[in-house]
Amino acid sequence: MRAMTLDKPRGKLELRDVDAGLPGAGQVAGRVLACGVCRTDLHLVDGELAGPRLPIVPGHEAVAVAEAVGDGVDGIRPGQRFGVPWLGWTCGKCRYCREGEENLCGSAEFTGYHRHGGYAEKILAEARYCVAIPDGYSAERAAPLLCAGLIGYRALKLAGPAQRLGIYGFGAAAHIIAQVAVSQGQEIYAFVRPGNRAGEAFAREIGAVWAGPSDARPPRELDAALIFAPVGGLVPAALEAVRKGGTVVCGGIHMSDIPAFPYELLWGERVLRSVANLTRADAREFMALAETMPIRARVSTYPLEQANEALDDLRAGNLNGAAVLVP
Repeated sequence: MRAMTLDKPRGKLELRDVDAGLPGAGQVAGRVLACGVCRTDLHLVDGELAGPRLPIVPGHEAVAVAEAVGDGVDGIRPGQRFGVPWLGWTCGKCRYCREGEENLCGSAEFTGYHRHGGYAEKILAEARYCVAIPDGYSAERAAPLLCAGLIGYRALKLAGPAQRLGIYGFGAAAHIIAQVAVSQGQEIYAFVRPGNRAGEAFAREIGAVWAGPSDARPPRELDAALIFAPVGGLVPAALEAVRKGGTVVCGGIHMSDIPAFPYELLWGERVLRSVANLTRADAREFMALAETMPIRARVSTYPLEQANEALDDLRAGNLNGAAVLVP
């Protein structure tokens, strides 16, 4: 198969011929229909994540159609669409796996990081970690749901009840989960890069009641805030914006260093927490939700061989919504 591969951190992806492999027991092999371009992929390429298994085919928002299944696979048949998310395998034996926190498994393997991902014509995955794709979504619009949607959903759950919700970094995850929050009657306050008027307009189009630069104070005190931008300096700003007892959730896998801030910003029983990966339960819940409410992901599509251009646009902040590769 043709695939975009990363041979070394801080390098460009290269288009190469890679062995697609055959499905073993419990595995499914599929033809990739579309694969979202996630900020985690950008952190991988830019050398900000330690320990990738190189060379690697990135991409963990892959929508594929099954071509062959291994022994013991239930629920996926040849010709059926399925999604391959970030969580690719867990041990099933450790404390975290036993207690329903498989996202924290110390032996976990991740798609596009330890296992070849969806920046390719084909993909091989563990069937029990794959996700059903709702029928009403095209492959291109379903792809961002597999990480931007799933991580956004987990972050929203961890924020707890919040009538006034701030979102810092209004990209792929934010524009998906904001639609969910608005449908639940929550007020969205969107924070974008200073000077990004197009980003502010995009957030208001999605349903934000207020949109402004990330260094601004919102017009009302927030109940909770989600941070999707990988900027540590936003943590003190978000803590200052939420009320006493409010929660700030950091939704990324990587963030620049958080600067020192006065204890007063945390005091008042404010909560600061992170989101780590996702669970299969998250995926089942979110995809069931996506079936009941149409989530209109805004996507910009690129041919597979233009993966570097898609990553460049993401790095530069040129996207409103999500980038998606189409082999």
